[in-house]
Amino acid sequence: MTHHAAAAFDYQPGETLFSALVSALQRFGRNTPGQWEDQKPGAYSYGDLLKMTLALGRLASKVSVPGEHVGVLMPNMVSSVSLLIGLSAFGRVPCMLNYTAGSDGMLSACQTARVKTVLTSRLFLAKAGLVEQVEAMRELRFVYLEDLRKQFSLVDKAWLMGFAYWLPLAATPKPEPEAPAVVMFTSGSEGKPKAVVLSHRALLANVAQAMAVFPFGPSDCVFNALPIFHSLGLTAGTLIPLVSGARLVMYTSPLHFKVVPEMVREKRCSVMFGTSTFLHHYARHAQADDFKTMKIVVAGAEKLADSVRQTWLERFGVEILEGYGVTETAPVLAVNLPGENRPGSVGRLMPGIEAKLLPVAGIDDGAELHVRGPNLMSGYYRHAAPGVLEPPSSAAGDGWHNTGDVAALDADGFVSIKGRLKRFAKVAGEMVSLEVVEAIARAASGEATHAATCVSDPARGELIVLFTTDPALTRDQLAVAARSLGSPEIALPKRIIVVESLPLLGTGKIDYMRLKALAEAA
Repeated sequence: MTHHAAAAFDYQPGETLFSALVSALQRFGRNTPGQWEDQKPGAYSYGDLLKMTLALGRLASKVSVPGEHVGVLMPNMVSSVSLLIGLSAFGRVPCMLNYTAGSDGMLSACQTARVKTVLTSRLFLAKAGLVEQVEAMRELRFVYLEDLRKQFSLVDKAWLMGFAYWLPLAATPKPEPEAPAVVMFTSGSEGKPKAVVLSHRALLANVAQAMAVFPFGPSDCVFNALPIFHSLGLTAGTLIPLVSGARLVMYTSPLHFKVVPEMVREKRCSVMFGTSTFLHHYARHAQADDFKTMKIVVAGAEKLADSVRQTWLERFGVEILEGYGVTETAPVLAVNLPGENRPGSVGRLMPGIEAKLLPVAGIDDGAELHVRGPNLMSGYYRHAAPGVLEPPSSAAGDGWHNTGDVAALDADGFVSIKGRLKRFAKVAGEMVSLEVVEAIARAASGEATHAATCVSDPARGELIVLFTTDPALTRDQLAVAARSLGSPEIALPKRIIVVESLPLLGTGKIDYMRLKALAEAA
């Protein structure tokens, strides 16, 4: 077992999301025109953000009680962030619903977190085609912001402009950094979604960790199209700009591959977070100068394909920095840095993270990664015991989290991820990483996208199935690619299934649950 602890970092405990907003306003000023913007015309200053957060928090308090878990079904808009922070400022717990999960997925998430009331917007539901899904969730009470806004009375207005706007911390309950700031739901790529409870401390510690290694500040402009129901979209894409004074441009969907590069160019953004899949599509649709103002592009949530890295470097002169994290750590655990970028790795651990590597039978070139640090979740709610907090614990001890990933650490402290333990197939008694299978496919056919899964096979234990968008891909081409990479022949798929496109989750990751079901059906 190896144990690794990263360097210390400057973190001011005691803040909540709301007090962090107030601190940023005091530091950068109330009147910061163009601080944040979204698809709506106009932009918001720190003063506007504070006003909207107080107003939405007070309105949400009219339809909920302190300590209540309240569902938030909202798009990537500045008002959604204000609603989230406003709920927590008034002692409610915002539970961020993934609107790409379907009504069953959302309902299951609400049951797990004991959500009875969901805040949403009629305009959003109509635009996103979610009206029928919401109608199907009859056991929940949906409260529409359009209706709620009408309840903002003269008394509320006097409270806001005569008192709360000027003395925000006096106007809201005393901050409790250990209180839950938000509940996120794991993508459910492995079954019923688990609810991850993240405290104010965990989120803000992760922001401080990121800012200790990246000097984000008011001269930066962050482009965020990643949904805020996803921890990377919330922490990196939204809270880092909030705390650091960077400008923020929010966009409603990462799937608008043509629009995103145009927006980045038009708004002169310098920082972006994305997944390998999204960055691949943006590069395909971008003009040569769309990303000329980009300084920092961080890829996370899935392995960064070499072809994507190459394309960005050759076409835009941008070096993508690969990072790694899990929702349970709010989410960032490791990241490559400019000038210290080691392709193939996910960089060094963030300051303040401790890691233990526990051996796994049948795997020699890596071990299971367990972590702890100030950014660790308070715990899970599970579907079997809704609303009951299960604190983090793993084979490494209480207060540790098992990431479920097989990793290796080199002498310089760089982490490389070999794959999810659940994404290893046992073929003829040997453990084969499905990510190696995908790497072979990418080497054989770089322009297409590929994903591997496995099904049980009475003769060999498990059988590897490769899904590909390349109709011409053959097993012989894969064998040549495997030899060139030095990969074993056992890693070649037994079956190849051609698809028009791979199914994606709302977070941009491949939906392996769907693929496994398709493979078993085939």
